[in-house]
Amino acid sequence: MRILVIRLSSIGDILLTTPVLKAWKEKYPNSVLDFVVLKQFQEAIQACPYIDHLYVFDKQQHDGIRNIIKFSRILKENDYDYVFDLHNKFRSQLIRWSMGIPYFVYPKRKWWKSVLVNMGLISYQVDDTIIKNYFAAFSQFSLSYEGETLYFHVREEEKKKFESYRNFPILAPGASKNTKKWPVENFALLAKLLYQKYSCPSILIGGKEDEESCNKIIELSEGSAISLAGKLSLQESGALLSQAAFLVSNDSGPFHMARGVGCPSFVIFGPTSPGMFELGEQDVLIYAGVDCAPCSLHGDKECPRKHFRCMKEITVEQILKKIEEKNSKEGVFSDGESKRKNNGVDSKTKGFRNGCKRNN
Repeated sequence: MRILVIRLSSIGDILLTTPVLKAWKEKYPNSVLDFVVLKQFQEAIQACPYIDHLYVFDKQQHDGIRNIIKFSRILKENDYDYVFDLHNKFRSQLIRWSMGIPYFVYPKRKWWKSVLVNMGLISYQVDDTIIKNYFAAFSQFSLSYEGETLYFHVREEEKKKFESYRNFPILAPGASKNTKKWPVENFALLAKLLYQKYSCPSILIGGKEDEESCNKIIELSEGSAISLAGKLSLQESGALLSQAAFLVSNDSGPFHMARGVGCPSFVIFGPTSPGMFELGEQDVLIYAGVDCAPCSLHGDKECPRKHFRCMKEITVEQILKKIEEKNSKEGVFSDGESKRKNNGVDSKTKGFRNGCKRNN
C-alpha cells in the first residue's frame, strides 16, 4: 500500500502529524508513506523515520493553479492508493483533487462556529485535540492513538554546536499573532530574575521577525539574556532545545519543537485554547483562564475586547513559581542527573544550577 500525507505548514502543525505517522508505520510496516510540505518548513520533518519520501512544495516554483496541478500530476505518477489531507486548505485541496484518487481529510471546526466566534457571540471551544483530529482522518484504518509523543530529529553534529549552552533556560517570545505574545516586558523581567537566581543568562530564540523584541528583552533585562533570534535554522533551534534546561514559550512552533526533543516546557496560552493539545509530563501549562478566553483559533492582531487580560494577568512571579515547583518536585534542574524518555530513547540532563555556573 502506498499513501501520501499532505501537511504544508506550519512548524507546530507539521510536528503534530508525527504521532499518526508513527502509528501508521507500526500498523502497516511494509507500506510506503510519502509526505508533502512547504519548502520553508521541510527541516521540521525531513529526517522523520516514519516517512519514505519527502516532497517539497516550493511556492516560487509550484504556486498558482496551473503549477499546483502540474505538481499534483508528478505526485500521481507514484500510484498512491490514498491521499490523507491533514492541511485541508486551498493548496492541499487542489493537490488532492487533481490527483483523482481516494482521499481522506481531518475534521475541522464547523464553519458556523467560526462565524459565531468571530462575531464574539461564543467562546472558542475545541471539539478535540489536533492530533486526535488527525487520527480521525485515518479512522477506517484502525490506527492506535497512544498520546502526543512528538518527534523532531536532531543531528548529533548539530547538538555539539550547542554544548556550551547545556542547561541554559530558553525563552521564545515570538508567535504568529500579536495576541498570542506574552508582553516583552514580562519576558525581560523573567530573564532578569532567572539570572539573579541561577547566575545564568536566558537564550532567546525566534525568527528574524523576532529580532527587535529580543533586543528589547536584552535591554530591559539589563543584559540577562542572549539573543539567537534570526540566527538559527530549525535544525539548530531543535539542537539548542535538546540541550536546554527548559523552555518558556508562547503557543507557537518552539513549544512543539521542544516537545519533539524532550525539553521541559512552560507554555503560555492566552486567546487560544490549551484544549488543542494533550500536554505531557514534561509540559506545564500557564493559563489565566479569564472568562472571555479562549476567543480565537489562531490569535488576532489585537484583543477583541481591548483589555488583553488573558496575557496581562499572567505574572512573571507565577511562571517563576511554576519553574521552582517543577524543580523541587522532579529535580529536573537540581544537582545530579535525571533521565527522561524521548521517543523511546533515554537522554540525560545535568542539574540546571550547576550546569549554568559551569558554563559561565
